[in-house]
Amino acid sequence: MKKVYGSASEALEGVLHDGMLIAAGGFGLCGIPELLISAIRDAGTKDLTIASNNAGVDDFGLGLLLQTRQVKKMISSYVGENAEFMRQYLSGELELEFNPQGTLAERMRAGGCGIPGFYTKTGVGTVIAEGKDVKEFDGEEYILERGIVADLAIVKAWKADDTGNLVFRKSARNFNPPAAMCGRVCVAEVEEIVPRGSLDPDHIHLPGIYVHRLIQGEHEKRIEQRTTRKREEA
Repeated sequence: MKKVYGSASEALEGVLHDGMLIAAGGFGLCGIPELLISAIRDAGTKDLTIASNNAGVDDFGLGLLLQTRQVKKMISSYVGENAEFMRQYLSGELELEFNPQGTLAERMRAGGCGIPGFYTKTGVGTVIAEGKDVKEFDGEEYILERGIVADLAIVKAWKADDTGNLVFRKSARNFNPPAAMCGRVCVAEVEEIVPRGSLDPDHIHLPGIYVHRLIQGEHEKRIEQRTTRKREEA
């Protein structure tokens, strides 16, 4: 099966539709599928629900889709770096389902493993637990969280071979593997596609069975928050 496509728009052809659920990898601006996000913006697909740790910043990452009002709902853990995200949420323009980070990652992983739900102590006694089933195990309360199965997963990796085996670089691994797992269709963008057989099997972070389409591209290396200090005089 051909997995390598020439561009992000080609790789997304036939899989986008209004009202879909997208799982997006990345954490802040680290390991985000920026080329695929831009292609979704250009396609004009709207009323999206996006499961992602956060929504990038105002002018980059998923923040681009917020600017164009293509996102109806976010399933996220952190919203603090995106002023437009906060503005839309506080004004009632954007739905938001808060998830603790570990819970969100496990919801994606569970969905990818065919597990419909799991019980966790995280969020018990808080607004996170409102409306959720509560059960007691060994004298402790746990809440039911549902696995996420997305219509589409978009992820960013460092290297891949043409079968879709992925290697992530350092902290860019973050939410990418569980996001990839939970998509009915997974499209990955990578910095380099290497010959089949050149990746050490022990170094592969995500098997190609989860990846349906693949592109190689140039990526922008942004620093989310730059902290500097004055140079000390000798």
